[in-house]
Amino acid sequence: MTSSGGAEAGPTVVATVRRAVREFEPESAREAESRERFLAELDSLVDPLDRDAGPVHVTGSGLVLGPRGTVLHVHRKLGKWLQPGGHLDAGETPWDAALRETAEETGLPVRHPESGHYLVQLDVHPAAEGHVHLDLRYLLLCDDAEPCPPADESQQVRWWELEEAIALGDPGLVDALQRLRRLRETGSSVGS
Repeated sequence: MTSSGGAEAGPTVVATVRRAVREFEPESAREAESRERFLAELDSLVDPLDRDAGPVHVTGSGLVLGPRGTVLHVHRKLGKWLQPGGHLDAGETPWDAALRETAEETGLPVRHPESGHYLVQLDVHPAAEGHVHLDLRYLLLCDDAEPCPPADESQQVRWWELEEAIALGDPGLVDALQRLRRLRETGSSVGS
């Protein structure tokens, strides 16, 4: 099997991910637990970027911020409103996977902030397929556009005001949505 991290990029990307996770400042007990598990797994896994290397692996998700709030979709396997995201393709970084997966699942023209990829949240959770995702969730920006997912993706995709999204969001997503709200309220240059 080909490693999702790629032979040359893998160690460098894993080092970048490890540094970002180590520097991430948790705001809840769930985030603190996720951070510790993330660091332990990154130290023990042979290739954490390769979903075929074992049952625990890194994934990338997008937290979309735009004029109408944020975009969530109903996850096809879990049946609940979540952020778009998924597995890394061969040679792909988690932040590029977040961008690709979000565009594929929503049909939206999303982009990273001009300052570069920005980690909003990390979360460790069991996945629908019986494995564990080490999910890195990145801020993605989008202008006022209508979601138009392709036919093979969930058709339940929509913009939510941040307060609405926080109220209905999965417990593992609420911390991230609250950070998006603060970014918008403070007018942070990261969100531009």
